[in-house]
Amino acid sequence: MGEQPIFSTRAHVFQIDPSTKKNWVPTSKHAVTVSFFYDSTRNVYRIISLDGTKAIINSTITPNMTFTKTSQKFGQWADSRANTVYGLGFSSERHLTKFADKFAEYKEAARLAKEKSLEKMELANSPSQESAPGEIQSPLTPESVNGTGDDAAMSPQEVITPNSESLPEPVQNTQSFTHSPTITKHWEAELAALKGNNAKLTAALLESTANVKQWKQQLAAYQEEAERLHKRVTELECVSGQTNVIKSQKTELNQTIEELETALKAKEEEIERLKEEVDRTKELQEQKDALAQKLQETDLRNKELEGQLSALEQRLDNSQVEQETFRKDLKTLLEILDGKIFELTELRDNLAKLIESS
Repeated sequence: MGEQPIFSTRAHVFQIDPSTKKNWVPTSKHAVTVSFFYDSTRNVYRIISLDGTKAIINSTITPNMTFTKTSQKFGQWADSRANTVYGLGFSSERHLTKFADKFAEYKEAARLAKEKSLEKMELANSPSQESAPGEIQSPLTPESVNGTGDDAAMSPQEVITPNSESLPEPVQNTQSFTHSPTITKHWEAELAALKGNNAKLTAALLESTANVKQWKQQLAAYQEEAERLHKRVTELECVSGQTNVIKSQKTELNQTIEELETALKAKEEEIERLKEEVDRTKELQEQKDALAQKLQETDLRNKELEGQLSALEQRLDNSQVEQETFRKDLKTLLEILDGKIFELTELRDNLAKLIESS
């Protein structure tokens, strides 16, 4: 029993300036929780928002209310009972659209509840409408049975209970039945109609009695809720002395949150920068691996070339040694050849001398 939240969101709350009726006056320093509540006992939908312990929105939804989107993130509605206009600023268009959809949904539910209440009133009023103009009317009214369509049910003290004197008494008319058969038939029909009305009024009385019991239960629930709220108010009054401390702590917390949000934003930017550096490092690492692979292949090629160079140097040394040996052998051979030539020359000279002497 009692009100239960059925949908909640967060928004900045504003009210229209009562003096100018043009400018918006913020009623909350930051985004607060705005909730739809449903009272199952009264069949009523309300919009409630608290800033700490202060109620900054307390609006009952009626079928003639309209929620208007004035921008992508702002919407408003007029509350004739509170004689003000409420405005809500949301963080995104999606939150605004969701709130508008819920407003329309609960507005339609309030309209259906009102129509249902009116139907009950018409059903309770039907016995009086069916009776003839000259017949005795019941003091019961639709308002005394079901309450008004716009407000909550009436309290049990406001219920009008019919007494036995207001009910028709057909027995008093039996003496006039002996005048004539026509008059007798007329009064018999009148008696039957009065009996029917009496049955209908009895049923309405029973229904009213049942409603009185229900209203008593509701009144007990309201009294219990009032006591709970009174205790809550007493507790809040006890801690009201700490309001300034709480506000200062709240301000410090808000500043801390803003600093943390700034630091978080800086950290996120740092993370993005580090991610870019990591990506560049990965690219450099891949290039390094490719260059290392090429360097390894170059080293292997250099080792092969060094081996080939060593072999060529060895062959060159061997060739130089062979050339030196060949040069020495050639020199020796030339010396021997010179000696032989010299000897041949002396032999030729000797032979020439010998020929001349002979």
